[in-house]
Amino acid sequence: MTREGSIYKVTLVGGAVNVVLLLFKFLAGILGHSSAMVADAVHSLSDFATDIVVILFVHISGKPQDENHDYGHGKYETLATTIIGIALGAIGAGILYNGAVDILHWAQGEELPSPGVIALWAALASILLKEATYQYTFRAAKRLSSPAMEANAWHHRSDALSSIGTAIGIGGAILLGNRWNVLDPIAGVVVSLFILKVAYSLVSSAMGQFLERSLPKDLEDEIISIASSYSDVTDAHDLRTRYIGSTVSIELHIRMDGNISLTQAHDRATSIENDLRGRFGANTYVSIHVEPIFRPCQEQG
Repeated sequence: MTREGSIYKVTLVGGAVNVVLLLFKFLAGILGHSSAMVADAVHSLSDFATDIVVILFVHISGKPQDENHDYGHGKYETLATTIIGIALGAIGAGILYNGAVDILHWAQGEELPSPGVIALWAALASILLKEATYQYTFRAAKRLSSPAMEANAWHHRSDALSSIGTAIGIGGAILLGNRWNVLDPIAGVVVSLFILKVAYSLVSSAMGQFLERSLPKDLEDEIISIASSYSDVTDAHDLRTRYIGSTVSIELHIRMDGNISLTQAHDRATSIENDLRGRFGANTYVSIHVEPIFRPCQEQG
């Protein structure tokens, strides 16, 4: 199965889980009089929406380079990651706001509705299903080197975390009585902070790619080490790196003996390119500029 086909398969499985959960959660939230569960259902709805985003943008990012995109369409996947992160942040902010309003009303003496047992069962089911979906999606994202799918995996886990908070709040309210119904919105507020943290991480990473952030230093050191591993390469320098979606782009200068033939220099540069593609993926963009060096006596002659 192709990379694009594998991403579709994993995303569709997650989408099916999201559809089942959002319907169950909405029903449980309404019948169980739980504002936290309704908010959790909205979170699942956002998960389903991001599944659609991943499918659409991964299809575009999988297209080869064309006349208007010399480096392919990889950054469409980065754009998908950004959209998912923003959607996740919006959901987290909404849950935070609603929870804070309920807590304020409780502090002013207003009695909050008591959640029903069906809402607790929905929260427990969501925890199990969403964590399983996260594990399935995250492992596939790492195997396929898909940042958009990894972002979607975290969206699944944020839903599981949200459901944990919801379960604690609903369970506490049921066990401790109406006086403790405030535990429901308190749990929602705590979980919303975790969701906002994940959203910030996703958007920050995607913005780094849009702004041409270099690869981490340890990876750049590894690139220099690979290029310098050949005895006829005396120096590797002026390294420039960036991500284009899930693909790495590398530009590098190397110095070699100026008396060797053009064919030898070309063959060595090709060997280094193959080594780098073997390390970072077959689609890695590699550009190597060879600079000649001469001994002082040769320069005088």
